[in-house]
Amino acid sequence: MHRVRFRDPAGSIREGTYDPASDTVAFAGEEYALDAPDIDVLPPTDPSKIVCIGRNYAEHAAELGNDVPDRPLLFLKPPNALSSHGDTVTVPAGKDRIDWEAEIAVVIGEQCKDVDADDAMDVVAGFTCMDDISNRDDQNKEQNWVRGKAFDNAAPLGPVLATPDEVPEDASVELRVNGETKQSSDRAHQIFDVPTLIEEITTYMTLEAGDVIATGTPEGVGPLSDGDTVEVEVEGVGTLEHDVRIP
Repeated sequence: MHRVRFRDPAGSIREGTYDPASDTVAFAGEEYALDAPDIDVLPPTDPSKIVCIGRNYAEHAAELGNDVPDRPLLFLKPPNALSSHGDTVTVPAGKDRIDWEAEIAVVIGEQCKDVDADDAMDVVAGFTCMDDISNRDDQNKEQNWVRGKAFDNAAPLGPVLATPDEVPEDASVELRVNGETKQSSDRAHQIFDVPTLIEEITTYMTLEAGDVIATGTPEGVGPLSDGDTVEVEVEGVGTLEHDVRIP
């Protein structure tokens, strides 16, 4: 099943069922095209936090000149970083390099702590697409990556939430900029799989229903330009699209 959070023509926030075949979302007997001008597609969850994983693909670590970590490298994005499918994302001005990073994102379905890897998928509500937009200028100057990763609109997320049965264990992830493929890989190339990530994260913090785990980006990151259109496609989920504005 695929679910969509959206604001209906009356301004109410709804959660409807998405039909990929017709590209429509249904709620309470009403049906809307996903790109209809009278609805606003929202991020598929309203998280208290986004837990991100660094260097979870060996080729990406190599392209940045970094070693592969011996345990998941964790950092956080706060709720202010969220943006939606179809948004024009405004990134910080005056930077030399703001990068795209396609990611498969996990949405947590229930409050959980100290989850064993063998039970981890029981707490997963589903998967979605994310672009972990990164301000390399400041990321390379700080250890906590607040300026580099946590700025407004730095986590476009969506457009739908796909239940785990819809997303293959080797699901592909691809990013295109202005129609040109820049990143292409799959879950099978991740160093730490989703159950391992959930076990590690919940050893240290409680995850709340709706929280997001961004599972890392493959090789092929690169700099965004003003006016770019970015698409992140995850097999079994669909395609997140957003534009870019650099003041």
